[in-house]
Amino acid sequence: MKITKVRIYLLKSGMIHPVIVEIMTDEGVTGIGEAAIAYGLGGTAAAGMVKDISERIVLGKDPFRIEQIWTEMYDHSFWAKGGGPIVFAGISAIEQALWDIKGRALGFPVYELLGGKIHDRVKVYANGWNYEFMEASDWAKAAEKPLKDGYKSLKAYPFAGPDEKGTLRHVTRRSAIRHDPYRNIDRDLLSLGYERVKMLRDCVGPDVEILLDLSGGLTTDETIHFCRQVEEFNIGWIEEPADTFDITALKKVSDRISMPVAVGERLYTRYGFRRVFDAVAADIVQPDVGNTGGVMETKKIAAMAEAYNMRFAPHNCASALCTAVTLNLSVNIANFMTLEIYPYFSRHPSYIEVLDHPPEDDIKDGYLEVSDRPGYGVNLAHDRIKSFIWAECVS
Repeated sequence: MKITKVRIYLLKSGMIHPVIVEIMTDEGVTGIGEAAIAYGLGGTAAAGMVKDISERIVLGKDPFRIEQIWTEMYDHSFWAKGGGPIVFAGISAIEQALWDIKGRALGFPVYELLGGKIHDRVKVYANGWNYEFMEASDWAKAAEKPLKDGYKSLKAYPFAGPDEKGTLRHVTRRSAIRHDPYRNIDRDLLSLGYERVKMLRDCVGPDVEILLDLSGGLTTDETIHFCRQVEEFNIGWIEEPADTFDITALKKVSDRISMPVAVGERLYTRYGFRRVFDAVAADIVQPDVGNTGGVMETKKIAAMAEAYNMRFAPHNCASALCTAVTLNLSVNIANFMTLEIYPYFSRHPSYIEVLDHPPEDDIKDGYLEVSDRPGYGVNLAHDRIKSFIWAECVS
């Protein structure tokens, strides 16, 4: 079997812009993957990286030789060594699609190729349920929706608020004082964050898990002060309490608070995570299968975390395809903790569902079961996304 064509889709879908890759072979077997640069900037660059790698390295190769192709991409793209999200998003999307091809060709789900299921279902948590609110009371009350939908674990951003485009805006200039565009006043973010978390706990009760993401926004001393304030609310984790690449600050925060520290969505490959492991600067790792290097690279990171007695909670903020890929991996990971879900992306009027049957539709009571269909168990909805074809590479 040989790879004959790579098709790249660059979509605009509501609040995200997925980059989807479809790899075709001379035997008619096709696999799909995603470059998880679906929010923020860089989607076009990631699509271009997929195109460059496909033309120079991937076309004509045997898709079953996944590790060999990954090594070629890592060693001979030049920028992968020490590279960042654009390089590894491109590598990830291609690698994912190769696993899908292999699973479909052999008639097995990808999780079977990785060693089989450890978990019959995985716990999920809801993110993105209160983006549009600034005031603490409205921000907390929005939790009623995911709770009604069966979620028992919620993640929130205590310092963030909506921007003029309706998306989420995090702390800027590492300042605890934020300008409030709704009332034209300056706001103390530490006080606002505490008020929000307190009201959220009062709203959801003692049994719902609350996870807080700080996005590395404030200075180290302010972050420690805030974390100590909210300890009373039984927080499941503090995510990105410092810039991920500032291991010294991350370690300082971790050593001075009692809550678990989670980090990893902006780290790439096992080499990037190694610094966190060696410093014992976190408790939970969050690699993204769509930008850290792919399925096997994420599995290797999870195994390293297990050796350091850490938990694995994969980052997942892209289209439903990334959910399907991450789900196939998660059921195979011994130290798996929980999977991130954005259940309300589809509420945006311009949202486009890229799959025929998104995994999110099957979430029940805060859990998700994996499909037993070959590959990732999902197919692209070609009729909905064909107008978003950005490039095709042909051997």
